[in-house]
Amino acid sequence: MKLLRIALVLLLVSTTTVALAASGAQTSFDKLKTLSGTWEGKSPDGKMVEVSYRVTSNGSALMSEIHTEDDMITMFHPDGDRLLMTHYCGAGNQPRMVGILSPDGKTITFDFLDATNLPTSEAGHMHRMVLSFLDANHHTEAWSYVDHGKEMNELFDLKRKN
Repeated sequence: MKLLRIALVLLLVSTTTVALAASGAQTSFDKLKTLSGTWEGKSPDGKMVEVSYRVTSNGSALMSEIHTEDDMITMFHPDGDRLLMTHYCGAGNQPRMVGILSPDGKTITFDFLDATNLPTSEAGHMHRMVLSFLDANHHTEAWSYVDHGKEMNELFDLKRKN
């Protein structure tokens, strides 16, 4: 009987942990979906940039399109207990990153998980993206690109266009 109680307690604890983790991923995804619309700002080199966000696939994914000479797309979606993004990069590879929402709910930090079409781990690829929600009409995206150990950073300061 004692073993049965211990097993039940362990089952409840593990179920609660999984539910909390899944709800954290969903909370992060729901926060991301508030970005739906068109955003504009300047790239670090002073060029105008436009970024659009669109909820797609019956609400299960969010697509971001960065309108520059490379026209890159990023897809976000929950995957069980984690939030994933896949960045279809102008470098020709597709890094996947796992996102974590900050305790204050104002920042989601995406860190490199793996990539397709990446010939070696040293080859140039996006390695991190930090999205900061400043208010309902203003956010920043800090992108980190790593190439043979050298890190390059770009910050996009974006305001809602519509």
